[in-house]
Amino acid sequence: MSLVSVPLPNLQEDRNQILERVLLNGVSNAHTQRAYRRALEKFLAWYDARGYAELSRQVLYDHRTMSEDSGAAPSSTNQELAALRRLFRKAAEAGLLDWGKAEAASGVDNSRSGGVRVGNWLTPEQAKDLLLAPDENTCKGKRDGALLGLLVGCALRRSELVSLAVDKIQMRDDRWVIPDLVGKLKKLRLVPVPGWAKDRLDLWTEAAKITEGKIFRAVRKNDKVSGASLSTTAVWKIVLHYAHLVGIEHLAPHDLRRTCAKLCRKSGGDLEQIQFLLGHSSIQTTGKYLGGEQDIANAVNDRIFARVKRFQSNSE
Repeated sequence: MSLVSVPLPNLQEDRNQILERVLLNGVSNAHTQRAYRRALEKFLAWYDARGYAELSRQVLYDHRTMSEDSGAAPSSTNQELAALRRLFRKAAEAGLLDWGKAEAASGVDNSRSGGVRVGNWLTPEQAKDLLLAPDENTCKGKRDGALLGLLVGCALRRSELVSLAVDKIQMRDDRWVIPDLVGKLKKLRLVPVPGWAKDRLDLWTEAAKITEGKIFRAVRKNDKVSGASLSTTAVWKIVLHYAHLVGIEHLAPHDLRRTCAKLCRKSGGDLEQIQFLLGHSSIQTTGKYLGGEQDIANAVNDRIFARVKRFQSNSE
């Protein structure tokens, strides 16, 4: 059965299952599988509504245009494009699509940000307000304070946070660190833990009497600590709860990772060291996390002729 010779809509109910199996072949990460499934479902619903006859470069280009016109963030559009390029390639490998069409589709460029930042960053004042929001007189407040502290202070991802165990916080070179943290794509990195974040962590673990195993546990309504570890969904809800308390309408855990990078840069942090902290393979990815912010008080073009007297103003 060829996707070239047989229009996709005519494959009927088993079509979606065939394409999902092709797309997910070799993908083991559960998060990636969910993202690819969502991208495929959205694409096929749109594909059917438009009445296309076969997969092609033009179809992928049209889908990108539709996503951009809908106001979707460039990062969301590009994530879907990555899934669909893989679909085209895997379909060709399975003999369901002509290799020439798959190669042509791979040439559809990503959506450009156009100067619009991806995600949110908190100002230093907002970050402080968020960190001070939990009530440290309760077990839940101590836990949430430690949780927010590691998100803001260490730029951890949700999955990294919930899997963090007590014995992973270690002393190296006279400071606390998380060595060999397993991150995205199983990359290892060393994460320094600021003293203030470690203090919050100690406050929680001592109150909860946690000496081994996962650090972050569920807290019941009676403020008693449960043995169950937190889920990534619970982390999302906790962050959103405190964001609303301090008047921040939209905030995701990953925005706190961006905030950490931004605050590090503002405090004079070296770009390469921030890259190490975040565990990025590319310095360009780290740059996207920092966004752009023009400094007009110290404009870059003020002193381009500073050493040429005839161009100096009276104020210099």
